[in-house]
Amino acid sequence: MKGLAMHIANGIVNLPVSLAFAALAAIALTICVIRARQDLDDRLAPMAGLVAAFIFAVQMINYPVLPGVSGHLLGGALAVILVGPWVGALCVSVVLIVQSLVISDGGLSALGLNITNMALIGTAAGYLLVALLLRVVPRTNAGLGITAFTASVVSVVLASQGFILQYWLGGEIELKASLAEAAGWMAGVHTLIGVGEGIITAVTVLAVAKVRPDLVYALRGLRRAPTPSTVESAV
Repeated sequence: MKGLAMHIANGIVNLPVSLAFAALAAIALTICVIRARQDLDDRLAPMAGLVAAFIFAVQMINYPVLPGVSGHLLGGALAVILVGPWVGALCVSVVLIVQSLVISDGGLSALGLNITNMALIGTAAGYLLVALLLRVVPRTNAGLGITAFTASVVSVVLASQGFILQYWLGGEIELKASLAEAAGWMAGVHTLIGVGEGIITAVTVLAVAKVRPDLVYALRGLRRAPTPSTVESAV
């Protein structure tokens, strides 16, 4: 069970299912490109490049969560908070494509699987939670930090369950456990990974918000966007 990881390698899921998710990812990313054109401006375009570079760099840093198990930032929640869901999904996808092609982190045949889990499920779950929480929590440093942390944990756990669905549809390896046990193990481990990601995301988002709250997409997207003084004030 400890061999399971968020980056799916070649041969974990059979080729027909892998191709089906590759097609799904291609369609979804095409939609993201179309919608992202409406968001991109002189402020968001350079921010998207920085977000993609930051996610790529931080994913190289692994932290221990259990004996024999380590995790790293996935970046879905961080991306949607800073650059929005459409651009955010593209940023994470670019990172995954480069990792697969350049450093062989994640199989090439599994690229559609990994993009679906981390770039699509992860960012969608993160954005829905951010959109909800920023309408009910105080719009302060504490509120933004809680939102970033919570969205990160939930998005990582849900992204991990995407693998369970994919394995159920076309798993090729022996898990030595039932599918329910595998789902529980993945959820438990990725909750711990999500806690680490939540801390990194909250610290990063707060650092940006304190200096340039206008660069935080999630804050700009609110109907009653907070002023810089509101964001900078602590509870």
